[in-house]
Amino acid sequence: MTHGSEDGERGEEWPPYGPWVWTAYRAHNELLREKLKKRFDAQEGPWLDQVADVLVEIVNARWEGGRKKGKELERLYGKLGELLEE
Repeated sequence: MTHGSEDGERGEEWPPYGPWVWTAYRAHNELLREKLKKRFDAQEGPWLDQVADVLVEIVNARWEGGRKKGKELERLYGKLGELLEE
């Protein structure tokens, strides 16, 4: 098993610290993801809540079925379209 040569060239496998570097990159990306989520929530949270509410209503209406289903879905899709155009 080769970990690299003395002149810094990579051998057949990553150096022994490779997994630690990969872990650091993953942690960095996770932190960035959390910060982005907080920013989106602060700026878009109320709107996203409305979109989520309509999507839940659409799923529930599709499960209910019957004659009411068509008109209710049409109304909900219209409501969703209005929200997405904001």
